[in-house]
Amino acid sequence: MTEPSVISVIPPIVVLTLAVWLRRPILALVLGAIVGFALLDFSAILDNFATSSLKVMADETIGWLILVCGSFGALIALLVRTGGALAFGRNALKLAKGPKSSLLMTYFLGIVIFIDDYLNALTVGETMRRVTDKFKISREMLAYVVDSTAAPVCVLVPLSTWAVFFGGLLVDNGVAPEGQGISVYMQAIPYMLYAWVAVIMVPLVIIGVVPLFGPMKKAELAAREGQPALEQVDLDAVHTPDDYAARAIEQEFEQADEHGKLYNFLVPIGLLVAFTVYFDIDVWKGLLATLAVTVPFYLAQKLMPLADMLEQMIDGFKSMLPAIGTVIAAFIFKDVCDQLMLPQFVINSLSAYMTAELLPAMVFLSMAILAFATGSSWGIFAVTIPIVMPLAVAVDANIPLVIGALLSASSFGSQACFYSDSTVLAAQGSGCNLVSHAITQLPYALLAAAIAFVGFLLMA
Repeated sequence: MTEPSVISVIPPIVVLTLAVWLRRPILALVLGAIVGFALLDFSAILDNFATSSLKVMADETIGWLILVCGSFGALIALLVRTGGALAFGRNALKLAKGPKSSLLMTYFLGIVIFIDDYLNALTVGETMRRVTDKFKISREMLAYVVDSTAAPVCVLVPLSTWAVFFGGLLVDNGVAPEGQGISVYMQAIPYMLYAWVAVIMVPLVIIGVVPLFGPMKKAELAAREGQPALEQVDLDAVHTPDDYAARAIEQEFEQADEHGKLYNFLVPIGLLVAFTVYFDIDVWKGLLATLAVTVPFYLAQKLMPLADMLEQMIDGFKSMLPAIGTVIAAFIFKDVCDQLMLPQFVINSLSAYMTAELLPAMVFLSMAILAFATGSSWGIFAVTIPIVMPLAVAVDANIPLVIGALLSASSFGSQACFYSDSTVLAAQGSGCNLVSHAITQLPYALLAAAIAFVGFLLMA
């Protein structure tokens, strides 16, 4: 195309509609790309799709994402198998003196396990459930603490699967220079207001500064009276946007060593932080060095044979395939949108009506609604970043603030959506009825979102 046209918005509309309807972000992105290629040249759909996909696979950013996401999966699989994180719960059971201290330990563990929200949601719930049950804390309260320290914490830490994924998107969309995705991501961390508010709100709820209200208050009163927790729904019948990865980590937990040592979790996490900082925030080098030390460290303890360890790492790599597939499909979709001149059309159409002061709040509001509706915290934002960021540049908005608004909306969707992967895993790990967990935590998530929205208006 030689001029921006309204037809350029058709592929994004197709993707968003299919994402809400099917809850299959990869399929939605691929079908949206096909629609885009059909608009460009119907007779050459196959050729153009093949050319674009090969160009994407030759992209250095894609190679980096595949290696880093896959290696994160391998490391997470090893951490789960050795059972080091589960040891935290056994120690906490000895130290907890009452309801508040047990919930604060749950909160602390959620912050420590910052590497991935799936690992966080299952590990924290599984390890702390017996502790909180002892002090008659409702499963709903436990699930709320677990969910609030899953995606919101992972978003705020640059050494997580979230940072790797979104850092790659920032590079591909020209927001960050080559190799600087994580650095630009770190500049936006102070502006990820929803995540900050959600994380800070948890201890305030625990100690009573933010009072219990609504369904959560009823659940807590029922637990104190000794009423049994509601029966779990059939989680196999609950379709999440990323079933494969969620099921994969559930299977890894089934094989976890229930008598693992805490240091087998803390040492690799400490190494990852230290090596990444040593290599000037190069996550790939940090992961390589961490795995190079962790594998011999586990072998020396005879935790498992080398063959089992390698198989576990391969399974962990495979668990990241949905994330890798999402970003590949997103890059292909971005390529066709660029050819349709979508960014130019959005800029020409909206820049006259949008101000730099209003954009971050509007981005947060619209994307939060979209993330809540789709349950997709990654796929939808792979579609919207190529649209939002050029508009932000055109109206001279604060770029880190806009990135913070996007990531805030993403973490809100992950926590608040009733059928998001994080919500399902938090309910499962905590032994809480899924619907009850979603309903009891929603008022707190909405309160945090309202505070974040006001914050974006004030900070702009």
